Amino acid sequence: MIDDSGRVGDEHDTGAGRELSWRAKSVGLVAVDVDDAELLHGWRSDPVSAYHFGIWPRSLTATRERIERESDDDDRDDFLVLLPDSTPIGHIALTCQNMVNGTAQIELMLAAEHRRQGYGTDALDALVDLAFGELPLYRLTAETHTDNAPALTVLSKAGFIHEGTSRAACLHRGRRHDLAVHALLRPEWEDLDRPRAWDT
Repeated sequence: MIDDSGRVGDEHDTGAGRELSWRAKSVGLVAVDVDDAELLHGWRSDPVSAYHFGIWPRSLTATRERIERESDDDDRDDFLVLLPDSTPIGHIALTCQNMVNGTAQIELMLAAEHRRQGYGTDALDALVDLAFGELPLYRLTAETHTDNAPALTVLSKAGFIHEGTSRAACLHRGRRHDLAVHALLRPEWEDLDRPRAWDT
């Protein structure tokens, strides 16, 4: 369980005793650690995720090496998405951070059994609040396949605006796919009528 100190309880090994980086409506965010490699490897191996992300399964060793390499990257922050009972249900990241231009990109992936339950919107809201509430960012972008209806719904609920389509921008399973480009600007975030992560 999550107690008032913000620590995650000991019901699940992955999240047990780890300090929450951020909390929101129904989820908490905790920084990704190299010991999370097996978990992330499993999620990335899911065929649905592979399709929508345009990724292919890598070895567990490669996943571990990627986490180690990216942990030293000042341009990105990676988090596990945790339920209140410390169950890890997904991965969310703020990538390509450019503090000069005030821009960054968002990536989100949920475990298959936890999709379509509102957790994606809550996790995205939490990361957006972190980006605009604690960092000098002005513009956040996200991309997904144009036929990824669940992701498009999550982006819309979080206030992201569809700006256009990158045609044939992704190759997957021998076919080219279009990517929908969405963005949220700081003034648009300020106008959102919802509690902020620090108010939950």
